[in-house]
Amino acid sequence: MENLLNPNPGLMIWTLISFAILLFLIIKFGAGPIVKAITNREEHLNNQLDQAEKANENAQKLLAENEERIANAQNEMKEIIAKGRQQAEEIVSKAQADASEVARKKVEDAANEINRQKENAIKELRNEVADLVVLATEKVINEKLSKDKDHSLIEKSIDGIHKN
Repeated sequence: MENLLNPNPGLMIWTLISFAILLFLIIKFGAGPIVKAITNREEHLNNQLDQAEKANENAQKLLAENEERIANAQNEMKEIIAKGRQQAEEIVSKAQADASEVARKKVEDAANEINRQKENAIKELRNEVADLVVLATEKVINEKLSKDKDHSLIEKSIDGIHKN
């Protein structure tokens, strides 16, 4: 224990020389690879940071582009919907106009049919009246006229009735 408290100067010198040699060897042979490793690590980290920044910029650009595309798609969708509504309104309007035209034509056709049937009924009534007048006249005078004379006489009588 006494040796620990009394330092030996020769041992100290040799310890310092050994330390200096070891330090020289570490600096000569170990410092270069350590510095190189640290430099490589620093460059690698800087590259990683640069790549991360570039990736972030690209992601921001893609996000902006996607937002623009979404906005454009929404605008196109609104335009398509507006055009669809307009076309639907035009179709409904055209259908209403066509339906009105069809209804008008049907009413016109029905009126024409009614007039035609009315004229046919009047003709039949005239013929019936003519036949009745002929029968009545025949009974009254007891003589039969010819069919042509009958019809001309009846037509004159009916025309005279209509004028009155």
